[in-house]
Amino acid sequence: MTEAKGHILDVASKFHYLDALLEKQKAAFLKMPMPAADQRIKNLDLLHNALINYKDRLILSISNDFGNRSESETLLAEVIPLLEGIAYNRKRLKKWMRPQKRHVPLTLLPASVSVLYQPLGVVGIVVPWNFPLFLGLSPLIGALSAGNRAIIKTSEFAPQTSAVIKEMLETIFSEEEVAVVEGDVDVSQAFTKLPFDHLLFTGAVPVGRMVMKAAAENLTPVTLELGGKSPAIVHKDFPMSEAAKRLVFGKCFNAGQICVSPDYILCQRDRVNEFADEFSKAVSNSYPTMKTNDDYTSIINDRQYQRLQDYLRDAEEKGARLVTINPAGESFEGSGKMPVTMVLNCTEDMLVVKEEIFGPILPILPYDEVDTAIEYVNSRPRPLALYYFDWDKKRADNVLKRTHSGGVCVNDTLSHVGADDIPFGGVGDSGMGHYHGKEGFLTFSKAKGIVRKGKLNVTEYVAPPWGNGMYKLLMQFMWLRFRKKKV
Repeated sequence: MTEAKGHILDVASKFHYLDALLEKQKAAFLKMPMPAADQRIKNLDLLHNALINYKDRLILSISNDFGNRSESETLLAEVIPLLEGIAYNRKRLKKWMRPQKRHVPLTLLPASVSVLYQPLGVVGIVVPWNFPLFLGLSPLIGALSAGNRAIIKTSEFAPQTSAVIKEMLETIFSEEEVAVVEGDVDVSQAFTKLPFDHLLFTGAVPVGRMVMKAAAENLTPVTLELGGKSPAIVHKDFPMSEAAKRLVFGKCFNAGQICVSPDYILCQRDRVNEFADEFSKAVSNSYPTMKTNDDYTSIINDRQYQRLQDYLRDAEEKGARLVTINPAGESFEGSGKMPVTMVLNCTEDMLVVKEEIFGPILPILPYDEVDTAIEYVNSRPRPLALYYFDWDKKRADNVLKRTHSGGVCVNDTLSHVGADDIPFGGVGDSGMGHYHGKEGFLTFSKAKGIVRKGKLNVTEYVAPPWGNGMYKLLMQFMWLRFRKKKV
């Protein structure tokens, strides 16, 4: 009883701290509700320099949190994309900030109509463990570009990275500008209940539902970056060796622990075995050894490792054929690493077919015609990404038009996430809202519509009492203008 009471008091104190921190940032925002472009650019430059200064420590801390994370993966997926994102925003920020002139309706003349993009205030950012740097600071770039302040809740499953990020940001920003909050699930739950001006959450679909429910109590707008089962469709005419090499990169990067990792393959039925052979060769070429290979990333923790093992046991018990790719014949016991495993002869009741995998497991599902593959994808929740392999542009366009997903790569995987000039975000079960680049600026801004009139007040000539000559003339003109169209 005493222990339970102590836990309640501890949670209450954490909530009080979070509440006070949010109020501090909101008060600071009211003193500077519209930071100038130069101030925003300075903030981006500070972040740019800090990333360079802390690069080595960030790489080391992420690797330590994973047990082993490839340095190249951290550079390519986290550090460099952040520097690219800062550069992209910095170059275009002044243009985005300018009030936009809009069309003036006839009934409002003479007047000017415009849109002013105004900061929302304080943005809350909830960060997952799989890319603990990029998925925390990429939204921050958008929030700072839009002139906001931010509080970041880092993942408790990447504690070393969290500590370095906190230290790094504290060297360049005051707590009133950008703050980092660490803590367990209780802190995360309290965090999502705060009345932020916007909340961005990246994580699992079930947790996303809870986050949205908590945010609804405060009418806090949310951006949800979730996941789901992202399919890869390989057309029968596409070279299987080439498809395999490109899919190996996407599936093995971060050991498949990516929300946009190819979750399953749809392959022409009579070419499934050929694809499996080529995929196995491509994995072996990229990772001739795995256990002691620094290029091959570990599973983040034992909980995730056991979840993936349960998926494999479930599939095998239900009749699947497992093909483990282990070029050097290594034992992975106690290493935290897991070899890539293909799953053939899948059935709909298997966990690998029903659940997001988020690891180095790859179901290969047969199809007879591309139309049936499209129907299969469309019959399931809309994924965060879709990958289609086909040199024929017309066929590729057909797939793009007939499927819905957060983003698409044609003849590639993952790369759409690194393109700053396109939005990133899900649809349906894979999320809502967008960020990256201009879409990030818009997400974290209030588009305020403004009508501005001068000294001449035309309204008085058509105001009540209705039926005056000017009003009648205006109505005659309007009905002439809006006469029925031929259909």
